[in-house]
Amino acid sequence: MEVTKAYKTASIHQVPKDGSELPLMEAFYTIQGEGANTGTAAYFIRLGGCDVGCHWCDVKESWDAESHPLTPTSEIVSMASPFPGKTVVITGGEPLLYNLLPLTSQLQQQGIRTMIETSGAHPVSGQWDWICLSPKKFKAPDLSVYPVADELKVIIFNKSDFAWAEEHAARVGEKCKLYLQPEWSKATELTPLIVEYVKNNPQWRVSLQTHKYMDIP
Repeated sequence: MEVTKAYKTASIHQVPKDGSELPLMEAFYTIQGEGANTGTAAYFIRLGGCDVGCHWCDVKESWDAESHPLTPTSEIVSMASPFPGKTVVITGGEPLLYNLLPLTSQLQQQGIRTMIETSGAHPVSGQWDWICLSPKKFKAPDLSVYPVADELKVIIFNKSDFAWAEEHAARVGEKCKLYLQPEWSKATELTPLIVEYVKNNPQWRVSLQTHKYMDIP
């Protein structure tokens, strides 16, 4: 379900700091395709605005907050509530650009689990049942994000990224699950390397973008 209402748009700096409105790019009910919760039903809320700018990002249309309508947080929650899979994944863009406490607290009041997928480039806001940290080289994570991450998902784009992944793994908590995921355009080349790496370093797990194999959003 995509957003169609024509609310006003705003730059990142014009989004209300109280979290009462957020730039909503799209929202849809699907199957989680990556990481620790692969294969489970979830309602995705994609927020517009990103200051990280990965050159291989497959949702570059999310970068410009001004391209997406400022939507009341209460309405975003009401859109998510009817779906039977009582899990919401907040993604982007970079969702931690914004104050997510009102959104997450209202979702949890409706009995909905809250998850986030973030580069960690900004301090965590909100109340979370699951935090997926996916660090990017283009903007380092805020140090406060590492100890609260439930999942570390590192995208492998070059062979040198394995050592880079280990640097981040050394900063997360002991209970954080570790995942290596091939960048989609190089998956054929990189997946065998990841498989061998995980076989030799079993603290890691393989993550694949299964939603792309299944051709679902």
